Amino acid sequence: MRNSVTPIFEYPKYWAECYDTSPFLPTSREEMDQLGWDSCDIIIVTGDAYVDHPSFGMAVIGRTLEAQGFRVGIIAQPDWQDKKAFMALGQPNLFFGITAGNMDSMINRYTADKKIRHDDAYTPDNKGGKRPDRAVLIYTQRCKEAYKETPIVLGGIEASLRRLSHYDYWSDKVRRSVLCDSKADILLFGNAERALVEVAHRFAKGENAASMSRIAGTAVMLKNAPEEMTEVDSSRIDKPGKSMVLPNPYATETACETKKDDEPKPIMVRPPRHDAENSYVRLPSFEKLVNDKVLYAHASRVMHLEANPYSARALIQKHGERELWVNTPPIPLTTEEMDYVFGLPFARVPHPKYGDAKIPAYEMIKTSVNIMRGCFGGCSFCSITEHEGRIIQNRSKESILNEIEDIREKVPGFTGVISDLGGPTANMYRLGCSDPRAEQNCRRPSCVFPKICEKLNTDHKHTVDLYRSARELPGVKKVVIASGVRYDLAIESPEYVKELVTHHVGGYLKIAPEHTEKGTLDLMMKPGMGAYDRFKELFEKYSKEAGKKQYLIPYFIAAHPGCTDDDMLNLALWLKENDFQCDQVQNFYPSPMCNATSMYHSETNPLKRVKYKKREELFVAKGEIQRRLHKALLRYHDPANWPIIREALTSMGKRHLIGDREGCLIPREGSEAEMAALQRRGSNRPGTKRFATKHPNQPDIRKPQGQGKGAKGKPVGNGQRPVSGKPKAQGASKPQNGSRPAGSKPGASKPTSSRPSGAKNRPSGNRSRSAAR
Repeated sequence: MRNSVTPIFEYPKYWAECYDTSPFLPTSREEMDQLGWDSCDIIIVTGDAYVDHPSFGMAVIGRTLEAQGFRVGIIAQPDWQDKKAFMALGQPNLFFGITAGNMDSMINRYTADKKIRHDDAYTPDNKGGKRPDRAVLIYTQRCKEAYKETPIVLGGIEASLRRLSHYDYWSDKVRRSVLCDSKADILLFGNAERALVEVAHRFAKGENAASMSRIAGTAVMLKNAPEEMTEVDSSRIDKPGKSMVLPNPYATETACETKKDDEPKPIMVRPPRHDAENSYVRLPSFEKLVNDKVLYAHASRVMHLEANPYSARALIQKHGERELWVNTPPIPLTTEEMDYVFGLPFARVPHPKYGDAKIPAYEMIKTSVNIMRGCFGGCSFCSITEHEGRIIQNRSKESILNEIEDIREKVPGFTGVISDLGGPTANMYRLGCSDPRAEQNCRRPSCVFPKICEKLNTDHKHTVDLYRSARELPGVKKVVIASGVRYDLAIESPEYVKELVTHHVGGYLKIAPEHTEKGTLDLMMKPGMGAYDRFKELFEKYSKEAGKKQYLIPYFIAAHPGCTDDDMLNLALWLKENDFQCDQVQNFYPSPMCNATSMYHSETNPLKRVKYKKREELFVAKGEIQRRLHKALLRYHDPANWPIIREALTSMGKRHLIGDREGCLIPREGSEAEMAALQRRGSNRPGTKRFATKHPNQPDIRKPQGQGKGAKGKPVGNGQRPVSGKPKAQGASKPQNGSRPAGSKPGASKPTSSRPSGAKNRPSGNRSRSAAR
C-alpha cells in the first residue's frame, strides 16, 4: 500500500554516522582531511553557490543524507569544461547526486525574450555565466568522464520538470527526457527526500539502479515494459484510454439509502476507478510527439491527470528502443518528517570560502522561514504543482518558532525582522481536503478553480495563530509576509486579512490577478476579478482601521497563450482606468511541463479533452513583434511604447483610443501630452531613458522600503525589503529540495511590479476568483 512508507527518520544509520556533524559539508580535500574523512560516500554537484540554509536544495539534501549517516561532499559551480573540477573530492563510494540548482539553468540564463542575463542571484557577487546551459546534462557528462563506473542520480528542479519528453522553449522543439539524454542511472522528481533516502540506503547495501525501478518519485530507463502489470494505452488521441475519462473528480462517494428518517444511513463506497497498483499508462512516444503538436497536448493532459501520489498510475514512454518508466509521484512528507528535515543543523550562512562576497538569493531569504510546501492552486502557467505536488506539506508551529529563534541566534546582523513566513503560497498553511478518502482519489488539477471546492478547508486559524506567536517571540520586532497571498482563499477568512493587513504588510502588498479578461483567466486557471475587488475592499478597510497608508499592488502576465490583442488592450484600459502603471513587466515564459507551455507549443487547450477535429484552438502570441506588443500594452504609459501601440490600435480599428479625450489609452502623435512626456524623460527620442512612474504618497517600489521618499522627503515604510522581494524561480520552485526561494513561481513569468499612480480605485466589472503570486 502507498500509505505504508517508512518515515525518513526511521532508517538504520549508515556506518559513517560515527563521524561528527560537519560545520559545513566539505567542498575540498582539505576540509575532508579536517573531518578525518578518507573519502565521501555521496558527492552533490550543484549549479548554485553552496549556502547551508534550508531554502537551498543542496543544503537540504546534503544535511538529510548526513543525518542518515553518510559522508556528503559538495562540488558547487565547478568549471564544467574541465573534468578535474569534478574530481576535487575524489570518487564517491556510492553515487554522484547532480542538480542544476534552485532554478532551471535555461531560465536562470535567459530572459523570456531569450536574451542572455548577465547576473545570477545564486552566485557570489551576482555574477552570471557560472553554470552551463542544460547544466544537468553537462555535469553528468563530466562526472562520467571523471569516474565512468560511478552511479549518477539526477534531482532538482531542472531534472524534475524535464523527466518526460517536453517542449523546450529555447530550441523551439520537443526534447527527450533529461534522463535519456544524460544517460544517468536514476532520476528523482519533486521534493525528493523520501526517495533519496531509500535510494541511498539501497546503494549502500550493494544494490544497483536497475533494482530500484519501483520507488515512488523516481524515473528509470527500462528495456521492456513490466509484463506483470496491465497497460492502459493513451498513446493515440482516438484511443485515449481511461486516463482521459473524468466524470467525477472523486473516486469515493457516499450514497445513502434511507428507509426511515430515524434509521441510520448506510454508507456505500464506490470502488476505485482503476487498479493504480497494477496498471500503468502508456504515453505517446517521443518520436511521435516531435512532429505532432496536438498529440503533445494530449500527452500533457494525460500526464497532469496522473498526479495524485495516492491514486496515480505509473507512466511509460518509448524513447527509441528503450522505455522511460516514470513512477507515481512521491508520497508527501508528514509534519513529523518536515520538522525533521527543517530541524537539521544548518549553519544558515554561505560557505566561508566565499568570504565577503554577497549572494543575492541568500541575502533575500536569510531571515525567511518556509512553513509549508506544495500548492493546490494549479495555475496553468506555473510548475509548482508539477514539482512539489498539490497536497500541502506542513511544519508544526513549534518547529517554525524554533527556526525563528535559530535565525535570531545564528544570522549575522539580525535586526529583529523576519522577512517572510511562507512558501509557494503564503496562506495555504494547514489547508487541505476535509475528506481524506476524496483527497486520495481526487484528479482535479486545482482545488480552487473554477471555484473553491466544497471539500476544501479554508479556515486560516492556524496561520493567524502562527503569526501571533511569531510576533511574540523575544527579539522579533516585525514579521513580514513576502510570499504570494492567495486572495480568493483569504477572503474566505476575513480575520486572516485583518491580521495580515494590520501587522504584516510593509507598506504595500503584491498580489497577482495576472489578467482581467475571463477567457484568458480561464486558461490560466485563475479566478475572475471579483475576488480581487473583494480582497481590495477588505485590504483598504483594515488598513484604514489600523491607521496605515498601505497599497495593494497587482501584477500581470503579458502574452499568455490564449490571450488575444483585444484581451491585452482591455487589460491596458483597466490599468489606466484604475490608475496603475507597471514599472516592470514580463512576458509569459514557457517553462517545461506546465499546462500553459503545452498551450504555447500546441496552440490547443489541454485543459479540455483533446481532439484533432473540433478541438479548441488558441491564439498564441509568438514572435518578437507580437510579444513586444503585448508587453508594450502593459506599459501603456511609457512614451517609448506609443508608436507600436498606435500602429496596433490602427490595425485593430481602435483609433478612437488614440487622443487626449477621456477614455483614450495614449495621446496622438505630436500632441502636447506626448511632447510633455518626452521632456520629462529628458529626451525627444523615445526609449533613451527609463520612464519612472511616481506618486507623491507612495514609495518608489523599485527601491527597498526605507529608501523610497514620501511627499516631504521622509523615508517611507518600515525600513525592510519590499514584501515581494524574493527571487522567483521559473520552472522551479523554492530552493528547498529543488524548490525555490519563497515568492516565485516556476513555470510562470517573473512578477510584474505595478503601482498605483492616482487615487481612483473603481470596481472593474463582473469577475470571479483569484490566486497568488
